[in-house]
Amino acid sequence: MAYAHRKMAGMRIRGGIITFVGHGGKLPFLRTKQSSMDYDYIINHLGEDREKYFGAVSPPIMQTSNFGFGTVEEMRQALMDEQANHLYTRGNNPTVEILRKKLAALAGAEDALVFGSGMAAISSALLSNVKAGDHVMCMLHPYSWIKRLVGVILPQFGIEGQFVDAKDIDAVKAAIKDNTTVIILESPNTFTFEVQDIRAIVAIAKERGITTMIDNTYSTMLGQRCIELGIDIELHSASKYISGHSDVVAGVAIGSKEHIANIYKKGFMNLGGIISPNDAWLLLRGLRTLKLRLKHIAENTQRVVDFMEAQPQVTKVLYPFSTSFAQYELAKEQMQWCGGLFSVLLNTEDVDVIERFCNELKYFQLAVSWGGHESLVIPACAALPKNAYRSHVPRNLVRLYCGLEDAETLTGDLKNALQYVV
Repeated sequence: MAYAHRKMAGMRIRGGIITFVGHGGKLPFLRTKQSSMDYDYIINHLGEDREKYFGAVSPPIMQTSNFGFGTVEEMRQALMDEQANHLYTRGNNPTVEILRKKLAALAGAEDALVFGSGMAAISSALLSNVKAGDHVMCMLHPYSWIKRLVGVILPQFGIEGQFVDAKDIDAVKAAIKDNTTVIILESPNTFTFEVQDIRAIVAIAKERGITTMIDNTYSTMLGQRCIELGIDIELHSASKYISGHSDVVAGVAIGSKEHIANIYKKGFMNLGGIISPNDAWLLLRGLRTLKLRLKHIAENTQRVVDFMEAQPQVTKVLYPFSTSFAQYELAKEQMQWCGGLFSVLLNTEDVDVIERFCNELKYFQLAVSWGGHESLVIPACAALPKNAYRSHVPRNLVRLYCGLEDAETLTGDLKNALQYVV
């Protein structure tokens, strides 16, 4: 490929086709089955205008707080549209901009914003779409900080938050009010892995003009095509799979130009939960290997799940792609990939035994989060005082995450620890 043809100034999406401006043509971007060529192009080339930085294969880190101008008119134009220009890094930065283009394209959307954490993305997106007097519906048992945002923070500003068992479509319909403005989903959730019927809920919401948001961190935009399923705003903790190296805390909001512009003008610029150029560059590095990591993790995890399902010390495995999972058919229908995160119910209620099992693991580190190179374990009983455990999550539930170690290494580690579950 001639160097002159490497310039990629941007993209447009119309009718399921991405047009790469400056690349002399169109590449197919299938709405239901995206080809690996598209993913590879987006991950490795889209948005990387290498002529501007000496042909460097990896884009530079634009570690600057502000940008200078040659004339007053140039400054005036930047001040009039900070989202599209480089004025001040809180609003836009070249390194972050490359990342935004890639994340939006990977999701099949028009635009994206990147934040300093997943909760910054979620909070900014939600606060940008509600006002006093509104009603917000959230699926039952979301991520704990979303639960606090909807159940505690919003009511302080005159916004009603309600948690609904969104597995039940009739319950969703019944909970909608005249002032419902937002429905928040998390499918699957990340302890017990309940799945919501995204298409069905989106159809209900669109009939009533309700904005839909989903935390799609578990599957990533490669594993669950939420924008194509009709979701308005797709949210991610980029600290997980998008980073992949457990060294960045970041969040993403993805959607149409209209939705992202609304978030930009309200929650993004006013709350200021931005990502640094350095961390944006680390996320770009993580994206390079995203496909490879997801493939390896999926293969690894299925083998570990199969192993755990056969163990007498385990009464149940919670994993959406396990045939024993209650919502297996729905999960397979709307998810293309099932992550490395799953839970097991140990055949004991004794917290000391559960703790011993976790403490004996050598390759599974005791830690929160997931999505990195390392395998992790967190028992539900660690979340509350030992002798005062009260939660919808069973006390004998242990969540596991399979990283990049070989499946044989992980099953051997689990086999050793399971001998203490007696």
